[in-house]
Amino acid sequence: MSRPDRFEIESAGHLGHVFVSQGPPGTEAPRPAVVLIHGIGVSHRYFTRLHRLLAESADVYSIDLPGFGATPRPERTLSVSDHATYILGALEQLGVLDFVLVGHSMGTQFATEAAVQQPGRISRLVLMGPVVDSKRRTVLQQALALGRDSLFFESPSSNALVLTDYLRCGPTWYLKTLRVMMDYPVEERISGVEAPVLVVRGANDPVASVDWCRRLAGRADRGQLLEIDGTGHVVQHNRSGEVADAILDFAGIRQTAGGIQQGRPA
Repeated sequence: MSRPDRFEIESAGHLGHVFVSQGPPGTEAPRPAVVLIHGIGVSHRYFTRLHRLLAESADVYSIDLPGFGATPRPERTLSVSDHATYILGALEQLGVLDFVLVGHSMGTQFATEAAVQQPGRISRLVLMGPVVDSKRRTVLQQALALGRDSLFFESPSSNALVLTDYLRCGPTWYLKTLRVMMDYPVEERISGVEAPVLVVRGANDPVASVDWCRRLAGRADRGQLLEIDGTGHVVQHNRSGEVADAILDFAGIRQTAGGIQQGRPA
């Protein structure tokens, strides 16, 4: 697959980047669209493996939200609703009106809010390593869980991607966004999602525990949980093949022989 095309998109007064991989010229039928939304402090880069695999079967859009990656910092702190509005507006400018929406970590909050704002546009919602566990809603608890994850359950490459993006983000913007993340009640908002929901977690993830993920999936009108063995929080990088198969199977884009069976339904 060739490198994705990068588009600078201004929407709702904010500038972000969208990295796009579409079908080859001359493709007869339009391909389904899958949109990938990163979490706090990071960027599209930790989706690279997953993006590449999904692009074999769908048009894929990885977004760097305003203030993250190489995008300029907004003048004010953005709410979860602001980010969701940006996502929907940017995709509309690109002509993407119906899509599967995939979020990771804090990106699950942005994705959930987008699905609530414009339910008719999101056909499926995938939440990977969702935050914040309603039973562990303190910064200290989240920091300790993230530290355990990086020390014991991540690969050197996933740690390198996350750390370098954290450095690019900077402590000021990270801490402003952290407060927003801690205050967003995803467990309440998910009940307003009309699309089917798939919650995905790495089986070793200390940030998104199995109890929390099971409770969150149970709050959705049509929710289910899938665990991927042998990995932690950054499941989409360390187990990109299993995650891609799970998303494609869940969305009905491509049936795979044994793909989703590599995960473990919970």
